[in-house]
Amino acid sequence: MEIQREASLQAYNTFGIDAKASVLATFTSVEELRALLQHPEVQNLPLLVLGGGSNVLFTQDVQAAVLLNRIKGITQTPAPDGAHVLVTSGSGETWHELVLYSLEHDLGGIENLSLIPGTVGAAPLQNIGAYGVELKDTFHSLEALEIATGQLVTFNREQCGFGYRESVFKKEAKGQFIVTSVTLQLTREHQFNTSYGAIQDTLAQQQVSELSIRAISDAVCHIRRSKLPDPAQIGNAGSFFKNPEIPAAQFAQLKAEYTSMPGYAIDEETVKVPAGWLIEQCGWKGKVLGKHGVHKDQALVLVNYGGASGNEVKALAYEIIASVQEKFGITLTPEVNII
Repeated sequence: MEIQREASLQAYNTFGIDAKASVLATFTSVEELRALLQHPEVQNLPLLVLGGGSNVLFTQDVQAAVLLNRIKGITQTPAPDGAHVLVTSGSGETWHELVLYSLEHDLGGIENLSLIPGTVGAAPLQNIGAYGVELKDTFHSLEALEIATGQLVTFNREQCGFGYRESVFKKEAKGQFIVTSVTLQLTREHQFNTSYGAIQDTLAQQQVSELSIRAISDAVCHIRRSKLPDPAQIGNAGSFFKNPEIPAAQFAQLKAEYTSMPGYAIDEETVKVPAGWLIEQCGWKGKVLGKHGVHKDQALVLVNYGGASGNEVKALAYEIIASVQEKFGITLTPEVNII
């Protein structure tokens, strides 16, 4: 069990910010995690668990024990109903590897979530979602280690308290558990979801004649690659802001003034508005501010062109929030964890 001190986190966050951790260590199993939590250097510091580092922005050195989750392995068992399969993944697996596993075994339900960065363990924490699908739609259960006791605890869907980019692990259970595995209930009899975003147009462009979960995954990957920069090339954490949900009455008033404003009805009283559209209307898309800025193809993505500080990116984020609030009366909320 190797413990590094004053270790750089630059290679462990997709923004490429060169912050340092007081202590850095890796675990590949529940047993290694338990041992680390008993280590005196770890016990004397706050904890920060990192998976892919794709949802964090470091604005300072981290006075904490940073634990890198590398618990691997994917297994499957038939569900009792015969129509579903329970797929269990180690929390340190890359999320897209789990999607690829589902495609290889012809198991449907998460193909719309293709190419989302990060690890499986992070997925339920914020109920990841894209193109009309959320993790909670296929979620069965998870196991998490309770930090205070070292015991494994099982959470079902209801106990996770899923909301829009929310779960119990970001609220009342925050900082109390470390997810070790996630189980999804995937389908053998597929129901295709192609109504959201540009999926149908992309399928048509790719001349897909027979719909399949792989065709949908390929379309989603094409869309994401065309809009989102590769963190290996340009530092970023994907979508920086949540899409705001506003009252339907407010949306109707704004729509009367801004006729091209898109919106998706959540229910009779609430409409989700694309944050990227709001940011673009405020003139931020493609703006370069020294070593950082807003991506030229997707206004939701803040980027580090190399050498930017986390505080510079944070300052840009809050300038964007202020300008959208001033123009539209809508408050954007960061999706990325600012540390």
